This record gives sequence, C-alpha cells and structure tokens, in this order.
Amino acid sequence: MPNEMMAFTVALIAAVSLTFPVRRLALYWGMVDLPGPRKVHATPVPLLGGVAIYLAFLLALVVTTHGPTWTQIFGILGGATLVAVVGFLDDSGLLHHQLKLFVAMPLAGLLLLASGIRAQVFVELIPGPRGAFLDGCLTILWVVGITAAFSILDHMDGLCAGIAAIAAASFALFAFISGQVLVSTLAAATFGAALGFLGWNFKPAKIFMGDGGAMLLGFLMDALGLKLRLPSVQSSAQWLVPVLVLGVPIFDTTLISISRSRRGLLPFTSPGKDHTAHRLANLGLGQKHAVLTLYALGVLFGESAFLLRSFSSPKGYALAGSIALLGFIAILRLEKAPYEHQQILNKRAT
Repeated sequence: MPNEMMAFTVALIAAVSLTFPVRRLALYWGMVDLPGPRKVHATPVPLLGGVAIYLAFLLALVVTTHGPTWTQIFGILGGATLVAVVGFLDDSGLLHHQLKLFVAMPLAGLLLLASGIRAQVFVELIPGPRGAFLDGCLTILWVVGITAAFSILDHMDGLCAGIAAIAAASFALFAFISGQVLVSTLAAATFGAALGFLGWNFKPAKIFMGDGGAMLLGFLMDALGLKLRLPSVQSSAQWLVPVLVLGVPIFDTTLISISRSRRGLLPFTSPGKDHTAHRLANLGLGQKHAVLTLYALGVLFGESAFLLRSFSSPKGYALAGSIALLGFIAILRLEKAPYEHQQILNKRAT
C-alpha cells in the first residue's frame, strides 16, 4: 500500500474510533460548549474533539514515516502540539484568549523556521540575508493568519473539519504529482484525521473540535502550504497555490475583518453570527446547505489552483487577480445579507 494511502487509512480509522471515547471523556469532565447568543446550537455539545484529530494524525505519522524526515516532522509536531494545547486550555477557560494570537501562533511559526520550513518568496527576488529575513517574517505572518482563520472558521457544524479535509486533499494531490512523499504523506494523514472526525461533527454535531482542534488544523495547513514545492508551476507564482487552496478561510476572515472594522469592532475580539456561513444560512440556504456551499467553493478554489500548473506567471497572476475581484464583489454582496449585529464589546472571538 502506498505511503499516502496508509497514512490516510490509519488517520481515518483512528479519528473515527477515538472520537467516541474522547466524547465520553469530555462529558465526564464537563467540557461542553453551552448554547448562547452567539452560538448556533441549542443544546450543550461536548468539546475536545481536537484531541481525537491530534492523536489520529500522530498515529498515522508514527506508522508511515521513518528516518531523517523526522527532523522536520518534529518541528511540525512541536508547533501543532503547542497550538493544540493552548487551544484546549483556552477551551477550558484557563488562558486569556489573546495569548493564542500574540504568543502561541508566532511561537509555532518560529518552530517551523527552526526546523527549516519557511516561505520561499523573497529569497529568490532579494538574495542574501535580507531576503531570508523577509521570508522569515512572511512565514510568521502566514502561520498566524491561517491558524487564526481556521480558529474563527469553526462556527458551524462540520464547516472547519470539512474545509480542512478538502484543502488537505488538494495539498496531498499536488504533492503526490510533484513527488514530495513527505508532504503528500502529511497531507494524507491530515485529510484522514479531518474526514474521520467530520462524521461526528457534521450537522447535527455530536462533538465539537474546540479551539484546540481548529488551531491544530489551521497550523497543519500552514505547514503544508509552506513545504509544498511545484516544479510544474513557475517559481514566481508558486505562492499562489496554497493561497488559492485555502481560499475559503481567507475569504471568510477577510469578510468579517472588513465588516466588523466598518462597524467599529475589532475583527478578532468581537464574536458574532456574521460569518460567511451565517449570512448564507440567513439568505435561505439553512445551516447544512450553507456549509455544503462552502465545501463546493473549497473544491473550486482547489481546482483553480490546479490551473496554475498549465499557466505562465502572467496568466497565473491574472487568474488570481480575477478570483480576488470576484471575492471582493462577493464581499460587497454578502455585506448586504442579513446577519445578527454585535454590540461594540471587547469579548472573545469565535
């Protein structure tokens, strides 16, 4: 069995199997997400589903990876463990939520840098220490931005896990085609873990992944995007591939950042039902079909990224520019969609 298929299968079976005892443990400890004004669920739902995702991913790596590849894997696991633990502590109310954004996420990015995983955008344009420094800064910004985007994407049953599964599947296919065995194995393990958990998390959710799980998946997306190398895509346009693959969380974060800023709110500290999925549901799709619509959008973003393999750099930038323009128009339209307004309060983000 190919390494990628083994990683996917182990992670899938482990996530499906481990979620049940994790759910029982969350109920025993009283780790539940209570209904509230900014929530879409009407009854208490157990948290800690991210523990099952983490253990499934780890088990898949232990079974399928060996030798010198563990040098970089330790960096990825170190960052993943850090954001997951901080997220679980935040779910428990033991940490101030701003520690996630301003301490845990940047530190996780530094762990990737220390293991040799970094962006490769500026170093080719500006050779030498200056280019390496700018790429280091971009790496930290990417890790913080995408991890935070997945953290706030977990606001509707099945949304975060499903989008992560679709993105991981795209990364796995890209890496497999390019002969990057380690990246395709990591992506396949992430795909299996997210998909296995999704069976428990799709509406009506029997368990939530919690902020620990959402931040974990976001960080794994960070690492996959940074490690992906595509010989078939011109080097100056390669950075567009992970941006397109992760188009849904980037779009949602952009929407709420613009919308909340226009209303005098701080985007990441003003929770509310004003995300893309909330607005689509209020337009008549309902929660389940809103989530499925975003799944379809995630697939379309992934297919758009595949088009870059046959495009020159100018055509690739033209494609990305066209998608960005359509995204801006969509934001303008969704801004007019009904949603529940927040008061101007400095509270925890969703």
